[in-house]
This record gives sequence, C-alpha cells and structure tokens, in this order.
Amino acid sequence: MKKIEAIIRPDKLARVKAALEEIGYPGITITDVKGHGKQRGILQQWRGQAYRIDFLNKVKIEVVVLDEDEDKTVTAIVRNARSGEIGDGKVFVYPVENAVRVRTGEAGVNAI
Repeated sequence: MKKIEAIIRPDKLARVKAALEEIGYPGITITDVKGHGKQRGILQQWRGQAYRIDFLNKVKIEVVVLDEDEDKTVTAIVRNARSGEIGDGKVFVYPVENAVRVRTGEAGVNAI
C-alpha cells in the first residue's frame, strides 16, 4: 500500500476529489494548510503599497491506495490539480506497512 499526500490549490479540490472517486478511491482526508515553495509567497498591492504574503492557503489531500494503483492515482491528482502556474503544489508518495479499520478490525488491503 502507498500513502499519497498532495498539496494543491483550494480551487482544484473539487476536481481532484471527483477524479479520485472516479478511479475508486472515495475515502480521502482533507486538511487546510498554509505554506510556500521556492517562490516564497506572493507580492500583492493594496492602496499603492506593496506587501508580501509569505504563506499561501493550500489544501492537503491524503489517500491510501493499493501499490498497483499508485501511478493512476498520482496521474489523476496531477492532471486535475494543474493550472500551469507557479504554486500548483506537490505530490508525495510514502510506503504504508499496514492499515486497520477501527470499526471492524479488518487489516491490510481489506482496511482500505
């Protein structure tokens, strides 16, 4: 199993969620986060004064998938989160040793 974490723009969440449901992964965790990448925020102007916003609002999506579904899941996220602009986000993939469904006690792939 793999855990996929994606940091994306909030306005892309609905498209990514729909894409994950379409490929068979409706169970996801969403967290509102703030941060910045290489660009270190953005420069804005208000009433003629420039100011920097260091931490941009983003959404973190977490989903655990079967090993064989890793590529199609990452592809679905990237395809639906991409705007082509700086700040589109990142996708991280981690190995998962085990998972347990609390309600039933099912473990491993049966738990996801």
